[in-house]
Amino acid sequence: MALETIRDQPRAVELLRRALEGGRVAHAYAFVGPPGAGRMTTARAFAQTLLCETGRGCARCRGCALAAAGTHPDLHALAPTPPDSNPKGARAIRIGAIRELERQASLRPALAGARVFIVDEADRMTGEAPQAFLKFLEEPPPGTVVILVLPGVRAVPATVISRCQVVRFQARDAGRAAAVVGEALALVEAARADGAPGLFRRTERVDRDKAEALIDGAWLLCRDLLLARAGAPAALLSDAARAGDLAVEAARWTDHALLAVIEACRTARETLINNVTPRLTVETVIGRLVVRAA
Repeated sequence: MALETIRDQPRAVELLRRALEGGRVAHAYAFVGPPGAGRMTTARAFAQTLLCETGRGCARCRGCALAAAGTHPDLHALAPTPPDSNPKGARAIRIGAIRELERQASLRPALAGARVFIVDEADRMTGEAPQAFLKFLEEPPPGTVVILVLPGVRAVPATVISRCQVVRFQARDAGRAAAVVGEALALVEAARADGAPGLFRRTERVDRDKAEALIDGAWLLCRDLLLARAGAPAALLSDAARAGDLAVEAARWTDHALLAVIEACRTARETLINNVTPRLTVETVIGRLVVRAA
């Protein structure tokens, strides 16, 4: 089962596994937890199982292959975007995106017996979008499963969350955060020392899950560098033992440049949802880390 690949979230995985085995899959789920807890990774694994030709997430059938690649015609991912008129504007999920979701849900499944919709950062619904989404949840088309990815249950109106099966995700331990920051820093150092060839060698076997972890590591690295530049105590860093190395790295940067890379990490996370090559995404972010350093 695809869900067996999920680590560090046994309660969430067990709840979903029981729903699948008992034939009690809800029409809407809210995956609630902090960034980096594996909510999107779990959402995709759950979707893969729902779209699997065997119903078990076998990882061998055509349905699993398409779902894993993000190209299954019955799997749809929705994420906040800036306005069409202002590419640098605030990212949000607007009414037009919800109308398109409704339209897609009204169609018959193309390959599987269900359609799955993953709404990342669902708390960014604005204007009329939450009310339109509520109406959709009240009368979803048969065979539709919606997964909201949220930081907390109060991030959307209570009327929306009350129609979802809440699945809670715990923050991953500090040791993992330190590890992914270390990996991101090692990639930056390799790119500086050996240029593109060194970076290519280290990213040769990066799959989608590894790419997500490395992008999260780059994001956390930038956070740590901002803290180091502000003179924050080492205890606030992802890995206090690396405070000296981070202080040296922080001296290369400006706050503005670090915030720009954090935005690049946010964009990279969105592109991974839409089937962009994981290796290319990681190399782009690490490249920006190398180039933007002062």
